[in-house]
Amino acid sequence: METLLLVPLALLLDYLLGEPSRFHPLVGFGKLSNWLESKANKDHFLFLRGVIAWMLAVIPITLIIYYLDQWVGGLWLGVTCGWLAIGWRSLREHGLAVVKALESNDIEKTRLNTSYLVSRDTSKLDESALSKATIESLLENGSDAIFAPLFWLVVFGAPGVVLYRLSNTLDAMWGYRNERFEQFGKFTARVDDVLNIIPARLSAALYLLFGNSKLAWQAWKTQGRNWYSPNAGIVMATGAGALNLSLGGNAVYNGKIKQRSKLGYGEDAKPDDIHRALKLIDYSLYGLTSFLMIIVIAKHTPPLLNDSSLAFLTTARIYATLHDVSQFLGVG
Repeated sequence: METLLLVPLALLLDYLLGEPSRFHPLVGFGKLSNWLESKANKDHFLFLRGVIAWMLAVIPITLIIYYLDQWVGGLWLGVTCGWLAIGWRSLREHGLAVVKALESNDIEKTRLNTSYLVSRDTSKLDESALSKATIESLLENGSDAIFAPLFWLVVFGAPGVVLYRLSNTLDAMWGYRNERFEQFGKFTARVDDVLNIIPARLSAALYLLFGNSKLAWQAWKTQGRNWYSPNAGIVMATGAGALNLSLGGNAVYNGKIKQRSKLGYGEDAKPDDIHRALKLIDYSLYGLTSFLMIIVIAKHTPPLLNDSSLAFLTTARIYATLHDVSQFLGVG
């Protein structure tokens, strides 16, 4: 039950502080990973070398957090690790930066800001394509950078969220299907796939609940499995359906056109739809947090008061509070 409290507390820290501007642990981890890759990704047995490199990068740090959690205990370590692992505020800031550039009719600035969110070539994209790329990234990263870390934080506490975040960071660095990483990064990519099986479907379910449920479910069933990534496909297809937007389609990566299936339904993305995507993520997060807090409150409620009327009043109060927060954040 204590681990459920980690979610709102970690989110509160993220909202108040954002990502550390200096000395972020993941920056140091990225430098360590680059050094490991430079030493290990060469010669023969690249797949085995990739496995060993992953273990050297992830396991020692996870074990340190595990034993620290065992010896010290308490909420503080889980809350701190959760805060450093999630990227709710950062994701919103990146999405809003694209919106701001679009509203200023600065296409070059928009392309630059979008490139911070996606790995595709943005140099020739128009307003609609930039909006689409941004929304796709927001939906996918809503799972990878918010809901998945929170899932592992609840399930295994500080060690769980650290293991996930380190593994997911390595996937972003090594998990490419190109000549350099095809063999070396294959194990890293498969581990990330496994760790995201449940969180991705949780994220998709939340998008379905807080968006156009009918279209979201239809897209989940018919389109998610056709995407080249087994987890991202479900998340993005369901999110596209929930927003009633047409996403996906071919895109240029490293100068080459990548064949990608269509996702969702409806019209092509527009700048205003970026706001809608952010709202979908926010409301999904509010709903998840509300559900967890209701469990905590119900668990600690005296039996005499633990009835349907209290549950209704509690839910209403939480949603009213979250609505006030969303208005303050400018997403209402």
